[in-house]
Amino acid sequence: MPIARKSQSEIELMQEAGRILAITHHELAKEVKPGMSTRDIDTLGETIIRDYGCIPSFLNYCGYPASICVSVNDEVVHGIPSDKRIIQDGDIVSLDAGVIYKGYHSDAARTLIVGTVSEEAKRLVEVTRQSFFEGIRYARPGYHISDIGRAIQGYVESNGFSVVRDLVGHGVGRRLHEKPDIPNFADRKKGPRIKPGMTLAIEPMVNAGEYDVVWLEDDWTVVTEDGSLSAHYENTILVTNDEPVILSRAEGIEL
Repeated sequence: MPIARKSQSEIELMQEAGRILAITHHELAKEVKPGMSTRDIDTLGETIIRDYGCIPSFLNYCGYPASICVSVNDEVVHGIPSDKRIIQDGDIVSLDAGVIYKGYHSDAARTLIVGTVSEEAKRLVEVTRQSFFEGIRYARPGYHISDIGRAIQGYVESNGFSVVRDLVGHGVGRRLHEKPDIPNFADRKKGPRIKPGMTLAIEPMVNAGEYDVVWLEDDWTVVTEDGSLSAHYENTILVTNDEPVILSRAEGIEL
């Protein structure tokens, strides 16, 4: 199946999905605090998404039982919200969410700092965020998908952290996961050539320790094998003839 390249009308729908998703992340970031359960975060996130007339992309996707993936500290991605998991001062909390607006998806993730955290945790979160921006410099015609991952990996490793190998970014549009896969690391294969109209979810997942991960018994939650902290940053972007455009953003809200 060829990689989908979106029409102007499709792009406009994805831009609105992205705007609502950016607002959702912004509102959640204001509310997450010590004493909340991860289920509280999920409930609030779903409420915001539905209040905008949208559908949570993740709820029941391949059996996932929630609207917001809430991953704490050594959890990399896909943490399942629970009434029993309580956010503590000093945690870092990764929120991964998706929005469906009129049949089109947007996908984005943020890692939040809760209260007073270690300097290593602060730096991990910032390096993960910046690695995304290092990668999207290559999300433009004339480059290949592998160029994005090479830039992300180079930046992350130059800062003493590691990039998860077992999970990757992806295309996004009418489906939450479309072609192509987008590794956050250098691949021997160049991957597809990047062309205008592609919409991509680029999502560095970065560990403070080694890059190895394991899946817990719930078959969803991915954690660092060595117990080190992990951070996640993601946006949905549009490839143009010039600079890439971040679709999962809203006016007045910092990325």
